[in-house]
Amino acid sequence: MRMLVFGRNGQVARALKDIGGDAVVTLGRDEADLMRPGAARDAIATQKPGIVINAAAYTAVDNAESDEGAARRLNCEAPEEMAAAAAEAGVPFIHISTDYVFDGATEGRLDEQAPVNPLNVYGRTKLEGERAVLKANFSAVILRTSWVFSEYGANFVKTMLRLAGERDALSIVADQIGGPTAAADIARAIMAIAGKKHRGAPGAGVYHFQSAPAVSWASFAEKIFEIAELPVKVSHIKTEDYPTPAKRPLNTMLDCAKIEREFGVGQPDWRQELRRVIAALKQEGHAQ
Repeated sequence: MRMLVFGRNGQVARALKDIGGDAVVTLGRDEADLMRPGAARDAIATQKPGIVINAAAYTAVDNAESDEGAARRLNCEAPEEMAAAAAEAGVPFIHISTDYVFDGATEGRLDEQAPVNPLNVYGRTKLEGERAVLKANFSAVILRTSWVFSEYGANFVKTMLRLAGERDALSIVADQIGGPTAAADIARAIMAIAGKKHRGAPGAGVYHFQSAPAVSWASFAEKIFEIAELPVKVSHIKTEDYPTPAKRPLNTMLDCAKIEREFGVGQPDWRQELRRVIAALKQEGHAQ
């Protein structure tokens, strides 16, 4: 099964390449500029893959507030083109979405039927993308995930390790609760879904995939410093004490029962991958 992945330099795309090797073809902006209408369709027609995966997105949450056009192009319009082209080619399509489609105002775990109400441009354009994808391709799989981290790119783990080299105390938001999820675990989940879809298995629509246990950003940071053996004191603060251009949801604990029931994909423990990622970063000299 030959996979075509949009978003070559993203965390999930790189993890997919690590796992899939030569069976995974990743395309970056130089080969498929998704800001250009038709680029995704042209790439799918040229590559003739067995499955298409969209791991590309506009993920700069705060920047999206002042760059809505680009966010909508990458998060909605380009995925819609991919979904339509995959449907025409008769190949499965998997699209990565986000927990930020929720407003986080309710307690407990959120399943796929929970009301959506994004608080920011990023979340709104990702929700628009979900709806556009399913309209263009009724058999598409949409994977909502959260708080992605890895040894690649920019993410919370790498930011914390960098700040630990500059300060011995940090104030971090403690009232936003969710699930850190390793890019490698997302890639493994996608591989499992892709294999079953390629063999003609049913299953379409929205699925939640998030690692466990649920945690706050502050507690996540504490675990990072514990594993990295860095003496950084973390002060727990409220969201209102750390204003940002884009509002963030307070609760994005996702109910992941559906993906396990339909695809056999269980919830991993993010602490296992966190240890591996920190060890890899130490080897590269990023976690001194």
